[in-house]
Amino acid sequence: MSFDDYKGAPMSAHTVRVERGATSRFAAAVTDTNPVYHDLRAAQAAGFDGIPAPPTWTFASTFLGACAEEQPPDPTDGKGNPMMAIMSDLMKSGGLVLHGEQEFVYHRPVQSGDVLTSFGRINDIYTRESGGKVMTFVVMETVFKNEKGEPVVTEIFNLIHRR
Repeated sequence: MSFDDYKGAPMSAHTVRVERGATSRFAAAVTDTNPVYHDLRAAQAAGFDGIPAPPTWTFASTFLGACAEEQPPDPTDGKGNPMMAIMSDLMKSGGLVLHGEQEFVYHRPVQSGDVLTSFGRINDIYTRESGGKVMTFVVMETVFKNEKGEPVVTEIFNLIHRR
């Protein structure tokens, strides 16, 4: 399979419940002491309905708030995340895998009480040469939507293989 065949391929789908305790613990783990992440009164005074999630919380959310019985159907039909197949093929020739650029677009704040469903896909795969080395860029996008189907957060994440 050509890498071009992976463009647009679905990667994953998850449903997560945004829980106050998990978001507060995440804020503590990233050493963010802002009271809005720990105290409901402070969050409400700042204009939130509930405790907001820290900015990068969605990236780790499937480890923090996913319940097995609430998960959507597997968009890969059991084939697994294509990013793993891509990286496996690239690593056969050796080299390094680097975490490249990562971008978060917030359509509205993520807050405790939200139930979000995310759908990931491979946006693009391309190569560049630099200093005699070939770099392959894998660009992935994950969109988190609320129960009304409205976008809440869009993540764009790059992995780079350099050989």
